[in-house]
Amino acid sequence: MSSTAQGIPGLPDLTHPIELVQFGTQALKASLLLVFLLIALGIAIALVSFSLRRYEPESVIFIGEWAIRYSQLLRGLQHLILVLILLVPGFFLCSTLSNRYHYWEQARVAQVAESVAGDKLEQFAPQVRYSIQEPYTYTTQVNGKIVKVNDTREINRFLTLAGSQIQVKLDQSVDVPGRSSVYRVEYTADYKVVNQLQDVNNFFFEAPPPNGYSLLSSYKVERDGTRLQQTNPGDYGFPFRLQPGEQTSFLVTYQAQGGPRWVYSADGQLLSKFRLTAIANFAPADFASGIVPNEIKVDGHSTRFTWIFDDNVSVKNPFGVFTNTEPIRHTGIIPRLLLLAPAIFLWWILLLYLSLPMSFKNIAIAASIFFACLLTLTYLARLMNAQLAWTLISLILLLLTWGLGASRSTSLAAIICTIAGAVLPIFGLLVPFTGLTLSLAGLLSVVWLAVRHWYGWYSLHPEDQRLQVQRNVRD
Repeated sequence: MSSTAQGIPGLPDLTHPIELVQFGTQALKASLLLVFLLIALGIAIALVSFSLRRYEPESVIFIGEWAIRYSQLLRGLQHLILVLILLVPGFFLCSTLSNRYHYWEQARVAQVAESVAGDKLEQFAPQVRYSIQEPYTYTTQVNGKIVKVNDTREINRFLTLAGSQIQVKLDQSVDVPGRSSVYRVEYTADYKVVNQLQDVNNFFFEAPPPNGYSLLSSYKVERDGTRLQQTNPGDYGFPFRLQPGEQTSFLVTYQAQGGPRWVYSADGQLLSKFRLTAIANFAPADFASGIVPNEIKVDGHSTRFTWIFDDNVSVKNPFGVFTNTEPIRHTGIIPRLLLLAPAIFLWWILLLYLSLPMSFKNIAIAASIFFACLLTLTYLARLMNAQLAWTLISLILLLLTWGLGASRSTSLAAIICTIAGAVLPIFGLLVPFTGLTLSLAGLLSVVWLAVRHWYGWYSLHPEDQRLQVQRNVRD
């Protein structure tokens, strides 16, 4: 993975040791504060009881009323406390998963970008160089006088190639540590040179190897079947003589490794009678830089790209072949879903509370199932389409939710609440029509509650309510 890939800034991630220590420290401080509040409450009750010990009837009445009201308050808040206890770890779980998924998406994008715009093998068109003497004039000072001097200097000029017939075979190696892929290149090029000058017959044929190679082998330059020798290491300029009006040809061959792209650069030259055939023995391959080939032929896992320029064409950008990758779409959807998951959980739990009697055990099990489904979705979405993954997970969620009811009517109520409060909201955050899907989920929720409580079209029978309450008490 790329070292530049980072998680979402400022989002809690419990996989980071520093943040885990900070969270533990804050939790310990909150626990100590709660203990001190309970101790202070006990001391206050003891002081009030001690001050009223002389008035025993009043003391008993005061303590009794306070205990009754306090127990009623606790009974009213115990479910809320349970939901909050489940919601806090669920939030940290979702934030950690969101950060991890965002990190994975960034690393994947960086890897694809590296394969498309990273290192490359770039072959420059050879140049035919010659030198001429050019007169020029300059002024100098001699004995205090300005003197005009006429002199000559040597300048380099370049001869346009008369023809280029190039064939390159590309193979790809993907099992290379630290690299997305490596190209193995077999290059063969036949260049024609015609001396159109009248007074120049000494030239240099400069054919450098490609830039960006990691290994170069079997590099040869031949002129009319005769191999030319390098005079200096690293010098790829070969002197030759060619009389005015004569023609000669050069054959350049080599094998190289590098990548993960191969491009040919005209380096500002005009291409005439040019033909480049690139054979990519891997799939999927595509042409680079937007220079559309004249012919593309696919044969199994091999693709042949052919560029043909007949008469004086200027190509500004390098063109060639690269490994085509599937575009990465819909990034950031799963992290956004995970950040909103606690709110969806509260939505679902509220529907359940308003639709059927719920016990502590049922709430805890339902929360565990909900966050377990999100955990499964997070990692399953890396292997398959997220919408399809959630469809499969939703079937399991609905099947498990059926067990919330003690009868068929209560089970159907739980299923309707799960569809409106969990399945549709999460599915809405995965599809492009998020607002429409969430609106339908909200409309379904309020219609269900209105039908359930106002119109009595789907009221639980007293027997169903009694069975559900008995089950909750038994749980």
